[in-house]
Amino acid sequence: MIQETISKIEAQIQQSDAVPPQSKADLLNLLATLKAEMEEIARTHGDQAQSIAGFTAVSAHEATREEPNAQLLKLSLEGLSSSVQGFEESHPRLVQIVNAISTTLANLGI
Repeated sequence: MIQETISKIEAQIQQSDAVPPQSKADLLNLLATLKAEMEEIARTHGDQAQSIAGFTAVSAHEATREEPNAQLLKLSLEGLSSSVQGFEESHPRLVQIVNAISTTLANLGI
């Protein structure tokens, strides 16, 4: 389910006209890394992994909308950041990836 969610996010980003080509490439690379990290998390922390994937999906949706809403993007990115709290010590790479995704989405010009 989580891998499917991330695959849908990848497709959404690839199809978006609102995301510049370099940002698309950056986001797709980050999502590929996130997908690999999420495999381990999903086995040990299923509910939290689903939250991370869900907030990633909502954040990507808000950032790639034709008419973005800055407030909704901000809220979704805050949720995404909150979803990885507690993983700083056990999965620092996951936190780095989520932070990079959040930064990239926030910098899409909104």
